Order: sequence, then structure tokens, then C-alpha cells
Amino acid sequence: MRSARIALALHSQDNVATALVDIEAGTLVRMKLSNQAVELIVNQAIPFGHKFAIKNIEKGQLVYKYGEVIGKAIKPIKVGQHAHTHNLESIRGKAGHQQYGGRKLEFPRL
Repeated sequence: MRSARIALALHSQDNVATALVDIEAGTLVRMKLSNQAVELIVNQAIPFGHKFAIKNIEKGQLVYKYGEVIGKAIKPIKVGQHAHTHNLESIRGKAGHQQYGGRKLEFPRL
């Protein structure tokens, strides 16, 4: 019997996953990431659409979601912890985004 998918990570570089449902603290999450099984216990409640660490993330380390840099940790984020504004600084749309490893964004002329 297959279990329902409750979280999503797409790229081998990802260090966070996205909750596809509300996840209660203490829930065992199983997923595949680049053909590798990942299994962890979420130790905090994670609301639908929010992120949680699937790898330990050190302070100042880049945070990857779907293979893209979305920010950097402002404090350590342990496996299973909620990754949000209390421990993650977004760098999307900031000047100098390239220095964090993001791609240069090209916008079409109107």
C-alpha cells in the first residue's frame, strides 16, 4: 500500500521540503530525493505550504528549494524544523542576489 505524499522536494541540492498538507509535530515523513530515500521526523507543526529542513542547515548557509536559492539561514535550522522568517532571510529580489548563487534574472521589455 502506498502512503500519501505529504511533502515535496525536487532537487538533490534542496535542503528544505514543502508541506503539501498540514503536518503535525512528531510525524514521520518519507520521501525520495534524486532516487535517494529521505526519512525524518518533523519536530514542529508545519502548516500547508510552509518549508521544513530535510538536512541540517548552519547559520549563514544558503537555503535551497526546488534547486533554487531562496535565502540564507539566520540561525541554525535542524532537520525537521520549520524553516520560515524566524530563522530564514529571503534574498529573492534583493540587489546582489547573484552573490548568493542565484541566477541573473532577465525581464522582458514591455
